[in-house]
Amino acid sequence: MRPYPPIAEHGLIGDLQTCALVSSDGVLDWFCSPRFDSPSVFASLLDADRGGYLALTTDPARTPDGAPREPGDGVVTRQLYLADTAVLVTRSLTPEGVGEVIDFMPVHEPHTATDRHQVVRVMRVVRGTVRFRLECRPRFDYGRAPHALACDGATARFDGPGTTAYLQALGPVALEADGTDVRAAVTLSEGERAAVLLTVCDADGPAPPPASPDDVIGAFNSVREFWHGWIGRCTYHGRWQQMVNRSAITLKLMTYAPTGAPVAAATMGLPEQEGGERNWDYRYTWIRDASLAVRAMRDLGFTEEAHAFRIWLMQRVADGRAPNGEPLQIMYRVDGDPYLDEEVLGHLEGWRGSAPVRAGNGAADQLQMDIYGEALYGLAQAGPTGDLVGFDDWRRCAALLDWLCENWDRPDEGIWETRGGRKDFTYSRLMCWVALDRGIRQATVTARPGNLPRWTAARDAILEQIMTLGWSTERGAFVQEYDSTVLDASLLLMPLVGFITPGDPRWLSTLDAMDRELVSDSLVYRYDPAASPDGLQGSEGTFSLCTFLYVYALARAGRVDQARYAFDKMLTYANHVGLFAEEVGLTGEQLGNFPQAFTHLALITAALALDSALDRAAGTA
Repeated sequence: MRPYPPIAEHGLIGDLQTCALVSSDGVLDWFCSPRFDSPSVFASLLDADRGGYLALTTDPARTPDGAPREPGDGVVTRQLYLADTAVLVTRSLTPEGVGEVIDFMPVHEPHTATDRHQVVRVMRVVRGTVRFRLECRPRFDYGRAPHALACDGATARFDGPGTTAYLQALGPVALEADGTDVRAAVTLSEGERAAVLLTVCDADGPAPPPASPDDVIGAFNSVREFWHGWIGRCTYHGRWQQMVNRSAITLKLMTYAPTGAPVAAATMGLPEQEGGERNWDYRYTWIRDASLAVRAMRDLGFTEEAHAFRIWLMQRVADGRAPNGEPLQIMYRVDGDPYLDEEVLGHLEGWRGSAPVRAGNGAADQLQMDIYGEALYGLAQAGPTGDLVGFDDWRRCAALLDWLCENWDRPDEGIWETRGGRKDFTYSRLMCWVALDRGIRQATVTARPGNLPRWTAARDAILEQIMTLGWSTERGAFVQEYDSTVLDASLLLMPLVGFITPGDPRWLSTLDAMDRELVSDSLVYRYDPAASPDGLQGSEGTFSLCTFLYVYALARAGRVDQARYAFDKMLTYANHVGLFAEEVGLTGEQLGNFPQAFTHLALITAALALDSALDRAAGTA
């Protein structure tokens, strides 16, 4: 097995409650169960020796008859999705034949929480003869827990503390023990198939029933039909249909269906710099990320997802004060649990030695005032104006706005969750303005009670403050924090939320300043850590969210040719199946947790804006 493949060399599969990454070699090297934020079963992505994996690969060392290969007589792999699905196909092209591994996870309907999750891996040969090699090496609880093995050749049972995994083999696959793990080798000829089914469940749960080839075919047809039916609701039919559809499916894969809460990314611990310390756990629901995802999904016609998140978000408001004493905290678990204690998993070396590996997120108790703007923005985007929330929920929103009138002017840690102390961040003030503005609009349109004079006064005071203190005459731009000259790409959201018109002279001047300082070959850095220390060591790549927001801002400002060129160039940084991580490194490599919801929602936003601008320019809008 190739240790530590590039971050981008993976595809994502999932069942809307958890997910798995499969490398382009056919190695499942990341899988947590029963939820996205549960401890891992396989995590060789973060430690090749201790993390565990389920490898189903074409044997690179031996021919189908078991003879050693000649040097250079290797295997070429290719990976793709079946169109408009989350079914992943890894193809192996060998001198003797062509084999495929088809990976998917059956989707649970109705979407109730379950401890039982299954990965189906089908082997087939489409030409010639191919030798496949299987290794199943689970490592429960992030590789900290031992397990016992029982294997009868057709089924292997791995018993860990509180969790059991079953591996069932179909076809000419004979499982054999390898210590407390299993392995197998199988040679198939053209037209032949075999499969393995991995089922993970609570230790006291029943064993999975015996499976047949017909069961596998039925599961495949069901999951394909599910994804075709879901993406068929998409209302986008623009120039970048394939990329937008893939981004929408990726956002859906990272949404916990039982509650409607999206996670920020599928992984934890993947670094923003190889060998660096900027390694965080993103398997939680950020108010900010999720609220902006609501807009992207609703803009594509996915109203059910927007409605589900609205219910989840209003429950967080109804829960009352968070553990940090604020009305909301910046992130939660997918079930709304606010406790995300951060621990360092010192026994894991990290992807390519990028330590420390952290589980949990210590930024959860930070003060980030912008979340109230994203929360109200998300609610306003989640459904028809007259059906925003019920009366009781509206009263809670009104109380939140009253609280914000007293608290909007507080220094905080800011959108980027810096660990260098609280400051007067312009973006945080901007989103406080958004919260009050959307609250005023909703109260006015729906004739609901609220202290409109007070909210209006606070909203206008924030605008005046940003225009005075958040504007640098020296830079001719809005800046990251008051009394600073540092630029910040988060302010690319200013025209999106309606704070400023896209053609305002101040905004165009800000866009020009960002272009000179934060943009590198159309890729955008979020800020300059050297100019604005964030309390962390090391550097980072360009931030893919910001690059797509830059495209949006250019398109809205009428710079359509520049926007399209930047967008088309950015799409070349997608991986082989259309997925993006958090950042792009200096040589084009993807960095950070993968795939990243923020990036994919921004891709959708940019594509919609650019399509609209191009249609207007062509006179077809």
